[in-house]
Amino acid sequence: MRSDGISFHHPIAFWSGCLLVLAGVLAHVPMFMMGQHTHWQMVGMPMTPAMWIGMALIPIGLLLAMYGLMPRLDQMRQTKQGVRDHRYFHIADGVPLNREHWTLVIVLTIALAVDVMKPATLGFVMPGMSAEYEITKSRASLLALVALTGTTVGSVLWGRMGDLFGRRAAILLSALMFMGTAICGAMPSFGWNLAMCFLMGASAGGMLPIAFTLMAETTPAAHRGWLLVALGGIGTSAGYLLASGAAAILEPMFSWRILWLLGLPTGALIIFLNRWIPESPRFLSNAGLENEARAVLRKFSGNSAAAIEADDTPGTDHTVVDEQHPVIGMRQLLQGRHAAITWGLVVCGVAWGLVNFGFLLWLPTNLVELGIDAKATSSVLARSAIFALPGIAVVVWLYHHWSSIKALVLFIALTTLSLLAFCVMGWMQMNSATATTIATVALLVSVSGVIAMLIPYAAEIYPVHLRATGSGVIAASSKFGGILGAGLGVFGFFGHFTLSAVLIALPMAISGVMLLRSGIETRGHGLEEIQDALRR
Repeated sequence: MRSDGISFHHPIAFWSGCLLVLAGVLAHVPMFMMGQHTHWQMVGMPMTPAMWIGMALIPIGLLLAMYGLMPRLDQMRQTKQGVRDHRYFHIADGVPLNREHWTLVIVLTIALAVDVMKPATLGFVMPGMSAEYEITKSRASLLALVALTGTTVGSVLWGRMGDLFGRRAAILLSALMFMGTAICGAMPSFGWNLAMCFLMGASAGGMLPIAFTLMAETTPAAHRGWLLVALGGIGTSAGYLLASGAAAILEPMFSWRILWLLGLPTGALIIFLNRWIPESPRFLSNAGLENEARAVLRKFSGNSAAAIEADDTPGTDHTVVDEQHPVIGMRQLLQGRHAAITWGLVVCGVAWGLVNFGFLLWLPTNLVELGIDAKATSSVLARSAIFALPGIAVVVWLYHHWSSIKALVLFIALTTLSLLAFCVMGWMQMNSATATTIATVALLVSVSGVIAMLIPYAAEIYPVHLRATGSGVIAASSKFGGILGAGLGVFGFFGHFTLSAVLIALPMAISGVMLLRSGIETRGHGLEEIQDALRR
């Protein structure tokens, strides 16, 4: 690892792996191009030998790239032993935002947009896919379920990899997997699409928690909160816009398949931007790479770089071990001093998934059954979405200027009240468009605010050796809620409008109470200060 924090442990292995993945994906392009004579319909076509070779090259390339990014075993062991306490981190926490910070913000926003774009294309590919494969809507829905399952698994696995390999390594490997799963667009059967969609979800699950972790560990304390929330809001919105824009422009010309083939250039873009993605200085320090950690800190500290060197005197570094709850890997998240906060965030994530992937998906149908005609329902939902857009600015302001934990609990409470409002409307059989718009706006604003703060907050409260893992677990909980919501939808749970609203509001309210009791304030505090507060 070079002192600039942007090199690779084994560069030849990494770039060779990238070339193999690229070659594996390009081996599928001729098959796709043959589809132009059938209006890009490839169903029933036999897999060519080149495609089979390409499918073999991709995992080989991924393994080779993984080796290229893998730290030495002694460094990996050291990252699991505890948190190194360095006095100079507080100096970097007190600097103003500079060009290096803004460059990283832009790069991570692009990465997050690409991450969101991939699963967001599911809604756009399903109609065309269903028609081409001649499958029912219920069978087509397996695609979303498989993708969500992959995302859930990927969030945990990539989070753990981020804590062992490094934040930068996890981001680049996730981008490579993006590239590899682009072959989903050339699969001639629905079964192959399901398998590739799982892997696509797994790759998408890794980027979000790692991006938030890296941002949290490189941003000054005074600006960390609002930048994390803004990153999530802007990146998510940009991802959905890219997905919808690509569907509107490219899908009519190249069919639904082109939306998945875009994984190749978008993943390659992140790899191209790798020189502007440094390794986290806190991760480097925790791995015992002090010179590298100081170099990255100097890069982000501007005029305060000299102060970092002056503060780095012999004997200032020591390993901090929690004697009451010793470091025991992932179990520390659920059994140690972070347990109460973790369970509160997990319950909140599951409840959010039930709202977003269950209640909201079935809301148009339920509103029609409530007595609002279909055209009016679409108008109400569109109007509500427009009114809800400025809500992210309110979330950013509250998180930055008021309180991180109180803002999160406030939006959890607002989500609960919105669900209860729908419960009352269903119980009283109200079909007022005005009341529906108000309730829908409140729900969209609140549920967007919850997810905008949930993972950023997780990225702030965990120690460095568990930060990516903790963020991944919380991200996975929201996807697990989505899986649960999709499953309950199959069994008609959301057809019971009033009952479903009440039963989802309950865990949401419970999570708010749990976080109100166990959550701590992170606004304006350094990451090491937050851990000190948790140890008291």
